[in-house]
Amino acid sequence: MNRYIKQLKEGILDQNPTLVQLLGMCPTLATTTSLENAFGMGMAATAVLICSNVFISLLRKFIPRQVRIAAYIVIVSGFVTAVELLMRAYLYSLYQALGLFIPLIVVNCIILARAEAFASKNKVLPSAMDGLAMGLGFTFALCILGTVRELLGSGSVLGFRVLPEAYPEMVVFLLPPGAFLTLGFVIAAVQKLRGMSEERRRRRAGSGARQSAEPAAAGTEPAADAAVISASGAAISGVPGDAAPAAGSPDADTPERQAADRKEDNKT
Repeated sequence: MNRYIKQLKEGILDQNPTLVQLLGMCPTLATTTSLENAFGMGMAATAVLICSNVFISLLRKFIPRQVRIAAYIVIVSGFVTAVELLMRAYLYSLYQALGLFIPLIVVNCIILARAEAFASKNKVLPSAMDGLAMGLGFTFALCILGTVRELLGSGSVLGFRVLPEAYPEMVVFLLPPGAFLTLGFVIAAVQKLRGMSEERRRRRAGSGARQSAEPAAAGTEPAADAAVISASGAAISGVPGDAAPAAGSPDADTPERQAADRKEDNKT
């Protein structure tokens, strides 16, 4: 379970396919004029990602390596056709708004990249979770861009007026230049947040290392003090206060010196 939660976190935040890996830029710029279009495109790509990852994972041992990319495109195109027909039948207005970009999901870099990098090397359930995580990350990025562009371009979100009527609509955000500007600012903000998060993580790791090193250092200090005290005691016990003269010195207590001392005593 922890593995799948980690996959979701990486797909949506840490390794977001659009805001971090910068994949799928064509639909990201073209279909984010509104939140509705962005969400519809993201959900279509997510459905194709999950289905193609599962199918490619099932066939990973049977697809020859030399033709794997062509096989992936054929598999993906089948699911894209199914999604396109369903949208035409049940979501016709969204189908008309997205237009050509629905069949272009076939050559979406995110789908082919996950098929080659993950689904072709892993089992079915992890591959399905990878498709879900990357699809949600793609949808999340599209929804951010769609919300910002629709809000600044028309002052509304999903048809509901958000900004006051006096707000001057900046139509440039609904045009291609606005898409590039919005994407650039959003990516810059994401990179800033990632840098701050990594800096906090490094600081916590450094403080944890220092805290673990302090008790170890404190434990070695009493042992060092005890060693110094014992060495000093040994030195003191080995050297008496009135040290005896060394042998061979003038003050040494030799037999001749003792005889001379007795003669002096007899004279006195």
